[in-house]
Amino acid sequence: MNKFVVILLSLIACSSGAIGFHYLTKPAQPEFALYYQPSRSLTAFNLNDQFGQQFSKQSLQDKWSFVFLGYTSCPDVCPTSLQSLNFIYADLKAINPNSQVLLVTADPKRDSQEKLAQYIAYFNEEFIALRAEHDELFPFTRSLGLMYSITEESDPQSHGHYQVDHSASLVLINPDGNIAAIFKPEQALGQIPQVNTDKLLSDYKKIVVLYES
Repeated sequence: MNKFVVILLSLIACSSGAIGFHYLTKPAQPEFALYYQPSRSLTAFNLNDQFGQQFSKQSLQDKWSFVFLGYTSCPDVCPTSLQSLNFIYADLKAINPNSQVLLVTADPKRDSQEKLAQYIAYFNEEFIALRAEHDELFPFTRSLGLMYSITEESDPQSHGHYQVDHSASLVLINPDGNIAAIFKPEQALGQIPQVNTDKLLSDYKKIVVLYES
C-alpha cells in the first residue's frame, strides 16, 4: 500500500478515536430538569430563618440549595414535598455534602418564626425555613422563577382562613448563588403534583459533575 495512504488512514483512525473518546468522557447532561447553562443570576435578598438569623444571598455561597415555596397551613403539596425531600436527604448529601433544603413561606402573615421552627423540624431538623414580608418576598420568589398569590376570604364566617396558591417546583441554586436548574412537578390524574425524586437525584448528580468539570 502506498506510504501516503497508510499515513492518511492512520491519521483518520486517530482522529476518529479522539472524537469518540471525547464523547465517551463528556459529562452527561440532565434529562429531566430545566437546566440553565449558563446559570441564572439571582438578585440580592434579605430573609430571616426559623431562628431569627438573617439569611441573604451570601448564605447560599458554597452550598447546593434546593428551594421550595410553601406555607405551614398548606394541606397537601407542601407536607408531601417536604416529606419526599426528607426521604432523599441522605442521598442528596451523598451526592454533595454541602446540600441543603430551604422552605420559603409564602404566608408570612400566619407563619411566624416560632411556627416555622416547629413546622420544619417535624420533617427534618437540618432543613431551613425562611420568611420575609411581601415587599421583600415577592421580588425574591419572582427572581427564583416561582409565583404565589393569596385568595382572601370575604365571608366573615371564614374566621381569617384563606388559601395560598403557589408554585410546586423545586429550584436548585449552585454554590455561586445562581440558579442552576428547576425541577417541575409531575401530576397524575387524581394525585398531588410532585417532583419525581428519582429523576431529581439522577439529574442532581449530573449537574454537580458538570459544575465541577
